[in-house]
Amino acid sequence: MQERPKRVSAGGGVERPNLARLFDYYLGGAHNFAVDREFAERSIKFFAADDAARTTRSFLRRAVHLCATAGIRQFLDLGSGIPTAGNVHEVVERVDPSCRVVYVDNDAATVAHGRTMLRTSTTAAVVHADVRDPDAVLNAPETARLLDLDEPVAVVMVGILPYLSDDDRPADVVAKYREAVVPGSRLVVSHLTADLEPEMMGKLVHLGTLAGTTLTPRGEAAVAELFTGFDVLAPGVVPAGTWHQDGEDTSPSSCLSYGAVGVRLP
Repeated sequence: MQERPKRVSAGGGVERPNLARLFDYYLGGAHNFAVDREFAERSIKFFAADDAARTTRSFLRRAVHLCATAGIRQFLDLGSGIPTAGNVHEVVERVDPSCRVVYVDNDAATVAHGRTMLRTSTTAAVVHADVRDPDAVLNAPETARLLDLDEPVAVVMVGILPYLSDDDRPADVVAKYREAVVPGSRLVVSHLTADLEPEMMGKLVHLGTLAGTTLTPRGEAAVAELFTGFDVLAPGVVPAGTWHQDGEDTSPSSCLSYGAVGVRLP
């Protein structure tokens, strides 16, 4: 039997639910506490939040697998949360064990969990930084050690951009990362939207508020704008649950986010 990963104690971090630990719980991970599990179970009854989490993770796996099979060997996962089962490094290493992954998160407890999980890895690491500060992300020692910015990189922004307000100018944040990577690099994005299931999205935004965060869903045009300077691969900006999915997924949770992958233009 595989050894259960050790839990990391984060002073003051167990009194209220933590979004990264909630996501970990929804996906069947072990890096969560009683306060997270209690909140998660209530949210599942209220909203089927676990279905939404699995849809997001499934899109992530399909998208990064596509990037890896296209020859990308470097991955920068922004706002990654806890690298629980089925995360980027596990997916891409099945394509090529030499693939290198840098996870980025701004929550100290989440970073501590991730570093414990990856403590023996030579090809994956976690950076403690805010995705809104590309200089801090790209100049971090872990980034410099693992990523060669003169070679193509897949910039992964799955689920993180709704945490940026309009005042944060998310399209400008994405543009800074675009300018930091070479042509041929990939951009992987999923983004919450109220376009298709507004009632369910209202419940999700409410859950975010209860967990102490503000979520900003955006429409299709705003998500498409994030890909300025990229050639968006087929099938374009579509519901994340249907992107490169075998068969038709018509569940409501498949329509809570748009998903797309683009290739950096010269």
